[in-house]
Amino acid sequence: MNVLIERQEELEKHEFMMGVPRGRLAVTLDVLTDALVLVGQHGVYCQSARQPGKPAMDIQIITKQLVDAKDLISSVMAELKASK
Repeated sequence: MNVLIERQEELEKHEFMMGVPRGRLAVTLDVLTDALVLVGQHGVYCQSARQPGKPAMDIQIITKQLVDAKDLISSVMAELKASK
C-alpha cells in the first residue's frame, strides 16, 4: 500500500473529482503514461538490429502491453461513468 502514501496528493485530488474507483484508475493511467514515457526514452537508445529506426523487440512488446493496459483501464472508467 506504499503507492497510496506516495501518490496521496494525486489520489485525493482525483478521488474528490471522480469518486474513489474512477479517481484511482485515473492515477493508474498517469502511472502507466509515465512508464510509457520512460520505455519510449529507452527505446531511442535500444534500436532493433533487424528493423533500423524501431526500438528493440522487447521494448515494442512492453510498449504494447502498457498501451493495452491503459485501454482496458479507460474502458473500465467509461463503464463506471455510464453505470452512475
